[in-house]
Amino acid sequence: MLISPAYAQSGGGLGGMESLLPLVLIFVVFYFLLIRPQQKKAKTHREMLGNLRRGDLIVTNGGLLGKIIRIPNEAELIIEIAEGVKVRVLRGMISEVSAKTERARDRKREQEDEYDEDEEELEENEDYDDDDEDEDEEDAEDDAEDAEEDGGADDKKAGTK
Repeated sequence: MLISPAYAQSGGGLGGMESLLPLVLIFVVFYFLLIRPQQKKAKTHREMLGNLRRGDLIVTNGGLLGKIIRIPNEAELIIEIAEGVKVRVLRGMISEVSAKTERARDRKREQEDEYDEDEEELEENEDYDDDDEDEDEEDAEDDAEDAEEDGGADDKKAGTK
């Protein structure tokens, strides 16, 4: 025999690639079902921790509810969990922000934007009102002329009676 029986049974094929294909497939499924969603969740949590401001109402991993009073450094927060009761908490132990406060600068910009919009509406309404006033004056003049004509006719009728 010139060919060994083991080599003859393999059939040539892709060799070792066929045995790696199920492992690669399992890794792809794990990546899309487990790894990627966990990375997205961790990214949103990091962003949430980076956007914490004084006055935000938060929930800690231990279940404490409190309001951020002070941020002494990047790693710690001081929260008030009851009136006069302040607790020092690590920033990483914040699980969620239950109520976000607006920054004063953002509130001021929004108020200015609303004021600008109101001014624009007033200017548009003034232009509209000016047109109405001109039409109202013309209508009043027409009505006065009609009244004079009708009044003269009424006088004639009154004189004939």
